[in-house]
Amino acid sequence: MPTKIRLQRKGKKGLPFYHVVIADGRAPRDGKFIERIGIYNPVAKPAEIDIKFDRALYWLQSGAQPTDTVRALLSTKGILFKYHLLKGVRKGALTQEMADAKFEAWLKEKQEKHLKAIQEVSLSGKDEVKKRLAAEAKVNEARAKELAAKRAKELAALHKAEAQEDEAVAEPVAEETAVVEEIVAEVTPVAEEVAEVEVPVAEAEPVAEEVAVAEEPVAEAEPVAEEVAVVEEPVAEAEPAVEETVAQTEPEAEEPATEGPAAEEEPSVEKA
Repeated sequence: MPTKIRLQRKGKKGLPFYHVVIADGRAPRDGKFIERIGIYNPVAKPAEIDIKFDRALYWLQSGAQPTDTVRALLSTKGILFKYHLLKGVRKGALTQEMADAKFEAWLKEKQEKHLKAIQEVSLSGKDEVKKRLAAEAKVNEARAKELAAKRAKELAALHKAEAQEDEAVAEPVAEETAVVEEIVAEVTPVAEEVAEVEVPVAEAEPVAEEVAVAEEPVAEAEPVAEEVAVVEEPVAEAEPAVEETVAQTEPEAEEPATEGPAAEEEPSVEKA
């Protein structure tokens, strides 16, 4: 069997990645190969295709048969078109210059299409991003409205509970206030009666003033006390007469004392 240009699978599960290889037609898909001439990544957008142009053209001219998938890849890169032009040059239908010019024109057009496809993919990706962001914004707005409504309900319930508590507290206070008012109403007549009783007490103050005036003549009794003091002064003058009488009586008492030894001591005093 002739050689084949085929794909050899690599990569992880769900993320395929292929090598473009030249292998024997009897070899298994992922077995031995002769040469690797490129890669193919279908996961990328747009798909990544990198094939060695000269080596692929050489193997085509050598008789290697590409598989259907590899044929599509070679056609995309213009290798099959170049191979077709070279066959026309060999048959004499075209010159080499004409073949090169046609290939250059085709390659330019292909590149423009490829760039346009890349731009469309990028724009579509941006549009998808914008749409996704707009959808997320709508979802966020809806969630915000729901949260606002929920919070409003919670606040209303809280205010209602607070109002009920205030009413429950206000009822006993109102009752106590009513009781206090009743007590005040009962006490007010008594206070007025007490005020009426205190008025005669104020009228009794002139009587106290009259009593004070009646007590003033007591102060006039002070001259009597002065007269008593004058009467007591002659008594004090009589005290010296008493002292003289005592002095006259003292020598008479000392005479008997001279009869003893003391009488004899007097002459000794005279001699000295």
